Amino acid sequence: DEAPRQGEDPAASPASEEDGRPQRPGAGEQQAVRAGEPFRTKVLSVPGLGEGAAGRRSRARTEHGRTTGARRPRGTLTKLHLAATVQAAAPHQRSRGRSGPGLVVRRDDLRQATREGREGNLVLFVVDASGSMAARKRMGAVKGAVLSLLLDAYQRRDKVGLVTFRGSGADVALPPTSSVDAAAARLETLPTGGRTPLAAGLLRAHEVLRVERLRDPARRPLVVVVTDGRATGGPEPVALAGRAARLFAAGGLASVVVDCEQGPVRLGLAGRLAGELGGAAVTLDELRADSIAGLVRDVQGTSRRAA
Repeated sequence: DEAPRQGEDPAASPASEEDGRPQRPGAGEQQAVRAGEPFRTKVLSVPGLGEGAAGRRSRARTEHGRTTGARRPRGTLTKLHLAATVQAAAPHQRSRGRSGPGLVVRRDDLRQATREGREGNLVLFVVDASGSMAARKRMGAVKGAVLSLLLDAYQRRDKVGLVTFRGSGADVALPPTSSVDAAAARLETLPTGGRTPLAAGLLRAHEVLRVERLRDPARRPLVVVVTDGRATGGPEPVALAGRAARLFAAGGLASVVVDCEQGPVRLGLAGRLAGELGGAAVTLDELRADSIAGLVRDVQGTSRRAA
């Protein structure tokens, strides 16, 4: 009863395509599990300031929104920042021969108001559907979390995409789209089982983002990897996954790893993956918007009953 090591997948089929042994059709594949009850999630956003389509997720420069500063206009002046323009012109009044009321303003004094609002992003889900994630109760919770994030993406006017990996490779279950309903439908029918080709999932996601950047360059992506962090199958799966993750870090892509590892003994592999991606890691419990507030209510309630 040895504990499974990194590189081994206890839930993978005994006969897999990757080890060269015969495999009957559908071996190692489990029936699709229904998603758990959706919940309100914490806001995940892309760092920095974007210039994408209007939405409700990440900070962005916009034509509408609160004024945050001023700059020299690039091209046509659209929103004059009056105070900044006056401040730029004031020191030059004597040299410009001003002798009466009013201000002598030249084109170089004009300042464009910079405004900040919110943009919609491309939220690309990279979901581990391997055997190590396939326990019925666990996969239901994972699907419930992804469904919750999809509903949040709809409210924030994001585009979404879905990449899944299991068995011997990765698939684009849904190319980037504005249809959250389509993503939810694909998620509901997602089968599970087999080994965990984590590197293949990350590389497929990287390719999806490369193509989408050509189509919609202003829309910044947020990659949400849903996994327990295991990497199995093929030669050197852990090293390959690390190299694939570092591609994201090198490109400065925003990412979050939803850590699905459960049980009393945890290997911390999802947290390590988040570090290689250059992103953050959250557990399924931490993803809930009310997780901390709920804890406070429980403690207060216990204290009142004890009193």
